[in-house]
Amino acid sequence: MRLVYLGTPSFAVPTLEKLVGAGHEVLAVFTQPDRPKGRGQKDAMSAVKEAALRLGLTLHQPERIRRPEVVELLRAMAPEAMVIVGYGQIIPQTILDIPPRGIINVHGSLLPKYRGAAPIQWAIARGEKTTGVTTMKIDAGLDTGAMLAKWETAIGEEETAVELGARLAVAGADLLVRTLEELSSIVPERQDDSQATLAPILKREDGHIDWKMTPQEILNRARGFQPWPGAYGFLRGQRFHVWNGTTADRQLAPGALLAKGKRLFAGSGGGAIELLEVQLEGKKRMAAAAFLNGFSIEAGEVLG
Repeated sequence: MRLVYLGTPSFAVPTLEKLVGAGHEVLAVFTQPDRPKGRGQKDAMSAVKEAALRLGLTLHQPERIRRPEVVELLRAMAPEAMVIVGYGQIIPQTILDIPPRGIINVHGSLLPKYRGAAPIQWAIARGEKTTGVTTMKIDAGLDTGAMLAKWETAIGEEETAVELGARLAVAGADLLVRTLEELSSIVPERQDDSQATLAPILKREDGHIDWKMTPQEILNRARGFQPWPGAYGFLRGQRFHVWNGTTADRQLAPGALLAKGKRLFAGSGGGAIELLEVQLEGKKRMAAAAFLNGFSIEAGEVLG
């Protein structure tokens, strides 16, 4: 099939690779412009751009895909269908109308649950036990288009958003290729809007821990909000990340810190968690035991 591909993050790379491997004609790849990244703020390529260059595909990086000259470029390509995975821009109706077989999206949840930019992170943060990927036809709404196919999986008890995202990216690629193969026979299924939940784009403040939450709720956020914004409190005015932990059989006031030998505990609503991997602002991630080697917890110390 003659396709145009739109994608940006690493989650979108397996789908692009699978499309090429399956023999589809990828006319062009559209991805976001290079953006400043890291401490040096040097322009960095998106993961999809790196993949497109490696695969020898035609590449475009418009600042705004809705600009008339970009719409005309897409019309001239005359793709049968377009595939979009985490592109990062809203697709206008002028582009939705171009491919006769529609624009097909790979979304990292079992729609209509977790519509939005961060479905994998919020599913873990909210304690879901299962999730999956959905292929759908893009329409003018926010992940509201008709569903084409689904794949479901259990979320591991200790699985982070990074780990789950890697699994779903591969599964989504396989599902997309199968969806294209069966597109002529698939009957699109409308979403039940009454069952919809939202997974909005993450903000830094989403990672700020409410220590009155239960131990499991805090640990879910620590797993779900990786690699960013993480789950954190404030220790002596500095951001203090909790990257890994486990429930502890003890009672501590919410946010209260307790060091026992080389073990570190923090109080929460109805119990406590043992902090296993932490990071103080400006320092590296480290095991709690290593952290305690260079930091003394004072009596009555409380995380904000």
